[in-house]
Amino acid sequence: MDRPAFANVDIIPLEEVATLDALFGARVARSGDAVAYREYDPQKGAWQDHTWAQMNAEVARWQAAMERDGLQPGDRVAVMLPNGTAWVKFDQAALGLGLVVVPLYTSDRPDNVAYVVRDSGAKLLLFDSVDQWQALSGIKDQFKDVVWLLCLRPFKGEAEDPRLVAVSDWLPDGAGPTKHLPTDPDALATIVYTSGTTGRPKGVMLSHRNILSNAAACLKTMEVTMQDLMLSFLPLSHTFERTVGYYLPIMSGTPVAYARSVQQLSEDFRLVRPTLIITVPRIFERVYAAIRQKLSQSPALRRKLFELAVDIGCARFEHAQGRGPLHPMNFLWPVLKRLVADKVLDRLGGRVRAAICGGAALSPEISRLFIGLGLPVLQGYGLTEASPVVTTNRLENNVPASVGLPLPGVEVRLGEKNALLVRGPNVMLGYWNNKEATRAILSDDGWLNTGDTARFDEAGRVYITGRLKDIIVLSTGEKVPPVDMEAAILRDCLFEQVMVFGEGRPYLCVLAVLNPDHWRQLACEVGLNPDSETDLRSRTVEEIVLRRIARQVKDFPGYAQIRRAAVFLEAWTVENGMLTPTMKVRRAKVLEQYQDIVATLYKGH
Repeated sequence: MDRPAFANVDIIPLEEVATLDALFGARVARSGDAVAYREYDPQKGAWQDHTWAQMNAEVARWQAAMERDGLQPGDRVAVMLPNGTAWVKFDQAALGLGLVVVPLYTSDRPDNVAYVVRDSGAKLLLFDSVDQWQALSGIKDQFKDVVWLLCLRPFKGEAEDPRLVAVSDWLPDGAGPTKHLPTDPDALATIVYTSGTTGRPKGVMLSHRNILSNAAACLKTMEVTMQDLMLSFLPLSHTFERTVGYYLPIMSGTPVAYARSVQQLSEDFRLVRPTLIITVPRIFERVYAAIRQKLSQSPALRRKLFELAVDIGCARFEHAQGRGPLHPMNFLWPVLKRLVADKVLDRLGGRVRAAICGGAALSPEISRLFIGLGLPVLQGYGLTEASPVVTTNRLENNVPASVGLPLPGVEVRLGEKNALLVRGPNVMLGYWNNKEATRAILSDDGWLNTGDTARFDEAGRVYITGRLKDIIVLSTGEKVPPVDMEAAILRDCLFEQVMVFGEGRPYLCVLAVLNPDHWRQLACEVGLNPDSETDLRSRTVEEIVLRRIARQVKDFPGYAQIRRAAVFLEAWTVENGMLTPTMKVRRAKVLEQYQDIVATLYKGH
């Protein structure tokens, strides 16, 4: 059973605010002098705190500029910034004037940016730097509805486009009080374009109520207070980070620090020392791979000590959850914690009391390791169309193999072919300018078809079992879940990226991007030239790779074994079109790119 609420008197109740900008205004009124955000200032070479009142004054300046330039309620405005206080100021200013915010990924391809800006009819586009503009300038003619092209950082010289202006020149010196024009909670607040692995993205329309209800429901599953500190590193254009890492902290009064970059994330963890993090499996996968690599080169005694710490830690976790007996070797935990667990968790700052993980499935093996070392990993499930959180585990009721229980106020059930259906105040209004796509996924009585298959246990916990469209059907008629197999293969640190395929074929194959360092080490061990493309594509390497893959997928059925493999060193990225902005593999694009190699893998069959 969910608790009705936690005893955080600083939480702003949902019934007190109707819109997202009203939530921000209520927080300013309650906690004006408290720290809202922490951000690194490269000019000063130091972290700077920003109070709610200071942020509010800046929001008013942005609003004054937007009103001066004739933006009207309902107009769409696009933002393409890295995480930071400027993102928040722009978003809150726009929401308070009844504008509709359209977030874009900073790493998105120009053609995709052009499509989103054009499809949404955005009248303003805010981006970070002139370098970003240079990448977009080739498609500027497609921005026919855009009145202002705003560059956050100052630039030298004359603008090549009359619409292009630096934010410092665009903002007025001062402004009056912040405005909060919208009052309808069901009004459109944002259009978030989902980055599908095939086809053009669809614009998910989310209302103020959709997002507010989702943040409020999340706060009923876990206590979050003003004494906590979050570190924000997932893009704010990702609805998971935006709802749980941005709007939820406003509701709870929790300060947020913005990481400088992915490259500096490890250092930022140690400097900021957050208590809560919102993350995706890839972060844990990277740390896990690094730990395993280091252990593989360590003495046997150290490896055994590490495994003992994880085993005892997991036993302690199961006992605390009421699912297991007290481990007879629990008395060793204080020593193992100091020698093993603390050294790993210090990489995350040493204060993280919970990690909320979503966006994709986290493998049980990786989850077990971190939970065993004393980091509560709470896996959940959601999608942009649900604002986005649908289910989550709780600290006191955590079954890592599941994605937890539904949020309070959110209904789930199984539909045809065990499709997971969701209904609640968090479910989207529909797709922007796409009634046909809306009808295909959203029923007249409000049930959203997630496209994922699931099962429930006797306690009502949800387990995601696959994806309706991602199931591979072999020519033998057998069905294979590629995502599950790929997650298993990626537990081997040799592999950076993998894609399993074989639709309509007699057997499965895999395309894999190898970790350059691990490839070099492997090549030297077996007497191959790590710089030779011929050696990389040799049958010897393929056989080694297949053996390592076989070890990872041994628990899958016999028909689900990988028969052939092709390996590469060039990573799949957003820039080369192989990944979506949310880092999902564009399967059709990868197969197209390597169609000649794929043909050789099935030659003779």
